[in-house]
Amino acid sequence: MSLPAEAPTTAARGLALGPRPAGPDPAADTAAEAMNSVLGKVRPILEAFTADDGALPLAELVRRSGVAKATVHRLAQELVAWGLLEREGCDYRLGLRLFELGQRVHRQRILREAVQPYMEDLLLITRETIHFAIHDSLDVVYLDKIFPHRGLNAESRVAGRLPLYCTGTGKAILAHSPPSLFVDVVRAGLKPLTRHTVVSPGRLRAQLDRIRVEGIALETEEIRLGYASLAVPVFAQRTGSLVGALSVTAPTYRMDAGGHAAALRTAALGIGRSLT
Repeated sequence: MSLPAEAPTTAARGLALGPRPAGPDPAADTAAEAMNSVLGKVRPILEAFTADDGALPLAELVRRSGVAKATVHRLAQELVAWGLLEREGCDYRLGLRLFELGQRVHRQRILREAVQPYMEDLLLITRETIHFAIHDSLDVVYLDKIFPHRGLNAESRVAGRLPLYCTGTGKAILAHSPPSLFVDVVRAGLKPLTRHTVVSPGRLRAQLDRIRVEGIALETEEIRLGYASLAVPVFAQRTGSLVGALSVTAPTYRMDAGGHAAALRTAALGIGRSLT
């Protein structure tokens, strides 16, 4: 990715520093536009890959990104040089460099390290799939997931996204978030993922009211038929701020909501105390 070189300052050119002219700086505006233009094309190229994609041919990158073929080809070569993409024959795949950079995200890395021991304890107690999710925009993003051999392998994945309004972790987060978030979620539309997905704003609001009172969310077959999820919010004890939600997911016939609730609450309190 080639970005414009920074223009030398007046000091570097040996000129006297005087008052900065009033009004916009054309050179700065041009540089900003050029950067936005490049990054604006790189983003859809990288986001063209889904979690299920191994490698994609150039034509598919062009189709999914909406960027001109010549531009995709040129930027893909530079992304390969940076390690953000890798070549696989004539196709491209996401590069290891992206994974390395992702591991440096400080807040998520520290949070994940704090959560993992409690997730492992929950796995031993429940023998079901355990998720920890955080809120981003109108979605939950799964920061971590662990499961036994009989666990849930579909629908959710680490770094995957699902809507706030129809997931157990999402409902737990939404119930304890500012009312404006509920308004934004409803305005964006409540789309059904299964025939059991709650798409009525009134029913969703009633669910969230109950979750706030009971401190626990139960989602049944709203994401995937035959599965249910029990979730609790996680608060940092020192600040009282909402940091995410913890859940147990299991087939509906095996979900022991009464038995798992106490273990979930205990784990959430432990995580909250461990966050400094």
